[in-house]
Amino acid sequence: MQAGSRFLLRGVVWNERGASLSLTTVQGTQEWMALLEGIELRFQVLTTPSVRHCLGYSTVHGPKQREQFACATHSTAERGFQCGQCFARDDFRYLHDIHRSGFAPPGMQAYVDQQHWLYVATFADGTCKVGTASDRSKFSRLAEQGAVAARYVAWARDGRIVRHLEDAVTQNLGLVQAVRSSSKFAALANPLPPGEVDGINAAAAARVRQMLDANGGLGEYVTDNAGESPTGSHTVEEQWARPAGAGVVCESRGALTYPHDLATGSHG
Repeated sequence: MQAGSRFLLRGVVWNERGASLSLTTVQGTQEWMALLEGIELRFQVLTTPSVRHCLGYSTVHGPKQREQFACATHSTAERGFQCGQCFARDDFRYLHDIHRSGFAPPGMQAYVDQQHWLYVATFADGTCKVGTASDRSKFSRLAEQGAVAARYVAWARDGRIVRHLEDAVTQNLGLVQAVRSSSKFAALANPLPPGEVDGINAAAAARVRQMLDANGGLGEYVTDNAGESPTGSHTVEEQWARPAGAGVVCESRGALTYPHDLATGSHG
């Protein structure tokens, strides 16, 4: 990557090989920079502090096919990481309500129709959450969530079923569906011992499986539009494998946080 290049930083993405910076060039094309152990990363923030630029929008064509488009007007973000126009064009805005509304574009319908997983993730201070991942993002979803320990607790035929199960876990066991990034980060500076975090996660996952299996199985928590209980889900016992190298942070008590404001200035 050429020194002095200008990019819009989209965030950090993960796969089994590790983390990469997701970047958009001035011309609107996407690039990735692998964050390999031992590399030096130097950058200068060119925008005004606290101003976020729109990251554009996605069009989904199927379970594994999507296109990412840069913001045509290079606007600042109005909600989350998007301007209003890009938010209105983004197919993923349908994702969190499709199990109730049943409405989404054809490509998004196909994405939701793939098999999904229900998981319980635990962070460095022992906080737990329940969440879902498509089969395509089964590993990366948990890595990007910042989990220290996690277990898959159920398999579902599609994304509609798995989100009904997620809602049932929250309603019956009180497990939250979101944890603030600032809380996850603060916990990493003073984590619980790894064995304790894993024990908390194992216990929470066991409670979820027990709840889902009780009273005649998963059909109790999932109904289709006609009010019938469909098949297509079952509990599982599978532990998520944390990314290589994560132990440097997750198992390091008293780690020092970066002392400078990343929203402004030069860094290395």
